[in-house]
Amino acid sequence: MGILSRFKDIMSANINALLDKAEDPEKMIDQCLRNLNDDLGKVKAETASIMAEEARAKRELDECSDEMEKMQKYAIKALEKNNEDDARKFLEQKNALAAKQTGLQQTYDLAHTNADNMREMHRKLVNDINELESRKAMIKGKLQVAKTQERINKMTSSVGSANDSIASFERFEALANKKLDEANAMAELNKSEKKSDLRDLTAKYAEDSSVDDELAALKASLGK
Repeated sequence: MGILSRFKDIMSANINALLDKAEDPEKMIDQCLRNLNDDLGKVKAETASIMAEEARAKRELDECSDEMEKMQKYAIKALEKNNEDDARKFLEQKNALAAKQTGLQQTYDLAHTNADNMREMHRKLVNDINELESRKAMIKGKLQVAKTQERINKMTSSVGSANDSIASFERFEALANKKLDEANAMAELNKSEKKSDLRDLTAKYAEDSSVDDELAALKASLGK
């Protein structure tokens, strides 16, 4: 059926166009629902129009059937009054209406099928939109969680860089401590060397003084 194919193509084109340019999923969800509601309006209007065609076809078929029944009743009444010619005319009209009824029946059957298809399409589209509306909040919630996770991932990368910086800082601190320890050790060695020189010098003169004293004592003992 042409109308069904046309509206299916319209809805498919709308959804595919949204998917092709989907940059912000949340906005696209809202836009998709707006487009589907627009399509629903078109389907609803077309469904009403085709249902009107169905009603008109049914009314014409019923009117033809009613007219045939009248001709049948009039033919019976004419025969009851012995008016065979009149009865013949009524039956001829009934036969003409019977031929018309065949065409009207075909028209109604087609209109009825079209109307059923449009009613089904309208019903399905309404159900689909209602389902999407109920899922919209859930989908947006998932998107929000995904965005939060992305931010956490970025923060994790930043924390990794910060850890690298902290590790570098600690290495520099260890290097500074090493340099300081080396400098303190060197200062201690220098101080030790100065004390050793002084002791050697003191010992030199202390030793000479002791020999002189011993020599003087020895001379005194010898009376010299």
